[in-house]
Amino acid sequence: MIRFILVQNRQGKTRLEKWYSQYSNQERHKLKAEVHRTVASRDQKHQSNFVEFHNHRIVYRRYAGLFFCFCIDTNDNELAYLEGIHLFVEVLDSYHGNVCELDLVFNFYLVYAVLDEMILAGEIQETSRSVILGRLDQLSSLE
Repeated sequence: MIRFILVQNRQGKTRLEKWYSQYSNQERHKLKAEVHRTVASRDQKHQSNFVEFHNHRIVYRRYAGLFFCFCIDTNDNELAYLEGIHLFVEVLDSYHGNVCELDLVFNFYLVYAVLDEMILAGEIQETSRSVILGRLDQLSSLE
């Protein structure tokens, strides 16, 4: 199960956060800082994209200047969640052209819509890019 999802830039500014477990505001702030310190300090070429973190595991991927981080249970399949991160970025790229940090900031409602179409209650529910994009087109036609 996914505990939380964070998208942070290289400076540690959180651009997206989605929490699937109960944490207080103080805990959330502390976790965001710890995740950024842990992920940003790792060598991209010689270390894996999986990090043991408290009693969980962080699966992350860096795209351009953004770190996409999923905190998952230790018994979950890391590669499935790494593929989920890649699917999330692919869907955003398909919808925006070439997604960048500003797209996440100014179109945050769309980013959360993509996340809600993919993930339900901390579990990946939809893995088809065409189905997700079709649902996003339906949502945009309602506006």
